[in-house]
Order: sequence, then C-alpha cells, then structure tokens
Amino acid sequence: MSKKTFAVVLTVCAAATVLGFAGGRLTTISSSQAQTAQVQRPATGALPDFSALVEQNGPAVVNISTTTAPVRVQMQVPQIPGEPDDPIQEFFRRFQIPMPQGDAIRRGVGSGFIVSADGYILTNAHVVDDASEVTVKLTDKREFKAKVIGVDRRTDVALVKIDARDLPMVRIGDASKARVGEWVAAIGSPFGLENTVTAGIISAKSRSLPDDTYVPFIQTDVAINPGNSGGPLFNMAGEVIGINSQIYSRTGGYMGLSFAVPIDVAMKVKTDLQKFGKVSRGRLGVTIQGVTQELADSFGLKKAQGALVAAVEPKSPAAKAGVKTGDIILAVDGRAIENSIDLPRVIGESRPGTAVTLKIWRQGETQELRASLAEAPAEKVAKADSEPGTKSGKLGLAVRPLTEEERKQIEAEGGLLVEQSEGPAARAGVQAGDVILAFNNQPVKSVDQLRRLVDRSRGSVALLIQREGNKIYVPIRLG
Repeated sequence: MSKKTFAVVLTVCAAATVLGFAGGRLTTISSSQAQTAQVQRPATGALPDFSALVEQNGPAVVNISTTTAPVRVQMQVPQIPGEPDDPIQEFFRRFQIPMPQGDAIRRGVGSGFIVSADGYILTNAHVVDDASEVTVKLTDKREFKAKVIGVDRRTDVALVKIDARDLPMVRIGDASKARVGEWVAAIGSPFGLENTVTAGIISAKSRSLPDDTYVPFIQTDVAINPGNSGGPLFNMAGEVIGINSQIYSRTGGYMGLSFAVPIDVAMKVKTDLQKFGKVSRGRLGVTIQGVTQELADSFGLKKAQGALVAAVEPKSPAAKAGVKTGDIILAVDGRAIENSIDLPRVIGESRPGTAVTLKIWRQGETQELRASLAEAPAEKVAKADSEPGTKSGKLGLAVRPLTEEERKQIEAEGGLLVEQSEGPAARAGVQAGDVILAFNNQPVKSVDQLRRLVDRSRGSVALLIQREGNKIYVPIRLG
C-alpha cells in the first residue's frame, strides 16, 4: 500500500480475539457485552436519559465468549484482494489481528441478546462462526455452554441456544419506522471495558456495503468498537431495532460511522435458523448491474431505476420466465426496484419455489413475466470499472472479429475483440481485451455492422461486453 494511503478499515466490530500458546499465557485483546432498556422519549429541547433503558433491558443482554481449537499458524498480516494502493480495498477491509507463530488458541468475545425466555439468543455470525466452544454469561454472573443453532454469513446473523428457562427478553421493535436523526443507544464491552453505554443518532438508513447484498444497514454515530459486536441497538422506547455489526475506521477503533443489521432482517434469519438450521433464499438466476442516467437514456427509460440484466443463466428461473439480457427489472410483486441492490434483497426474502411477478422494461415498454424461484447463491452484481481517457473520437475503439477458437472459449456466436480503446469508450471503462457482444441490445457480429450502428447513433449508447467471464453493460456518451 502506498505511504500516502491511509489505512482505512471496515471493521467487524466484535469477535475481539484472545491469542494463546500451548503452555503459555493468554492475553486478552478485547471483549464484548451489551445491556440496554426502556426509556421515555425526552421532552422537546431536553437531552435523553438512558438510565431507565439500561436498567430495564440490561439483564436480557449477554456476553458471549468463544474458543477455537488450536491450529498451527505463522505470523502473517491478512491480505485483501485488489491493487495494493487501492484505498477502497483498505476502506472495506475487516478488522483482523496478525496471528503469531506457534500452536495458537484463539478466543473471541462478543455480545448477544435474548429473544425468547427459553434461551434463544441472537448475535453476529462472525462472533461464533467456526468456534469449537461457545459460552454465554448473563448479567447475574451465571454461565452456560451454548449450542450454535445456525449462522448466516450473508447477513452476519447467528442464533445460539442455552439450556435455561424464564429468561428476561428484549422487546423487538420495527426498524422500518426508525427515523434518521433519532436517538439510539448501545451497551457493550469495548476493548474489555464492560457495561459501557454509548449513544448517538441514526445517521442514515438502507446503507449498502460491499459483499453485504442482503443487508440494508442502519448507519449510526454510536460509539461502537471491537467488543460491541452482536449487541443490540435500542431506540428510545427500549426496543431493539438492530444488531451492531461493523464500523468504518482508519485505526480499527471508533470514528463515528457504525453499522447495524436491521432487526427485521435478523428476525427472519432467526426464524429460518430455528426451523431449518439454515437460511433458504430465492434465486432468479441473473447477473445484474445498476442503471445510471446514461444507461437509462440508452434504453429509453426516463428515470434511472431498476436492475439491468447483464446476463441470464441458462435453464434458470429467469430464463424459463423469458427474461432477456438488456431487460431492466423495475418491480417484483409490486415492490419497486429503485436500485439494483434492491433486487437480491427482494428475491432473497422469498423462499425457493415461490412464484413472483416481474415488471420489466424492454424495448421502450413495460411487460410482466412470471418466474418460479429456485434456491442458490445470490445474483452477481456486475460493475463497470471506469478508466479516465484523454483521446477523442466518436467511439474510440479498434476492434476485430473473434477467431473460431476465441468464440468457442467464450461460448459466443459473434462478438468483436477490442484491440485498442480511447476517447469516449476508454473514458467509459472499455479496455483492450474486452469482447463486444451487443450494441444497444443488437448482437454484433462484424466490424462493418458496429460501424453502421455507431454512425446512426447519437447521445448515449450501451455496449454489452464480456470481460474475464463476466458480462456487463457499459454506457458510453458519444462525442
């Protein structure tokens, strides 16, 4: 990483780690616990008082400690894929601690909260994932060995169970009713300082983070640090509206940007884990990308909205329903898809086998298709990398037809290989080595055909390209 680049980390905010060696001393790095409760909303102009909230709900918040079986490790610093000087890679790097050489016992600590009187507890998946032993400690000092019912890494939610009865429970709130600017509170053990109460406001809702396709995070400025993970985020009515999960930080500590999994997402995961031991999500079978205003103009759509289908998997639910490359999915069962990130969430909320109605935009008009969802991983979100260019030209591409061998390799009937990119195409991110499959949804099979299409076009156009096995649309504003 360049010396000019700040080390910026998106931190998994708990799973604080304790490292030990065979025959050696264990050293605590940090821990996590949380306690919260109910409090009345403050009078206008008054600052909130969280004391009643902490007193009433604290007993329903637990400390979770984990042990992972010893493994032989060597000193190393985790590497993040991508260019070493890319600050975005560092920005979204999760908090990790270099592992020393030796036979290490890894211990972790986090928080959780009781959601049923018979011992079901919600926490973060990264707190208990891969743990060989999980211990839950209540505020009355009782300790229980816990069973991990299931984890869902996609939402970072886990469900654990202890053998106890008549336990105090938190009250579940409605995250959708939370408003940006309202007061919220969290309690935990940041850096081992147990029963620390922190408070702040909701900074934003429905935040999208990389690799967290299914979670519309609640962003707050509540002080969350390693040791807070898995603890509840409370509103002023003493209701849980989220699970504290991640932070944005240059140091691994609090810097004013914290993220919580909305409680409605967590409770759906809890229900599936409790009933089935895993989370089943619907699958459509498309590769999608966002719709910029330039792409919207290219497809004749007035507003930049929806999810643009860059590819349809053969024999997938989408293919069987008649979805085509170039369709823009505007709604699912009447639920609007404002941004491409909305589609995996909406589809993922439906169980496999569910029949859904897709509202799509195709060739200047809307259509409705019916699809029966399958069960599989999330849809991919394709992104067009933007590389600045300085050269001019109406399109700025030097292309040639694919050889027979090249067509077999990419399984395409036509297509043109980009040998040089400059001007508008380069500015849009088209690179040498890309394969142009279509121009404004018309399959491209020859250089002359592409030239004619370009000559007849004005404003914004959309190229469907294939790059390293992925298909994406790239909007180009012609000079």
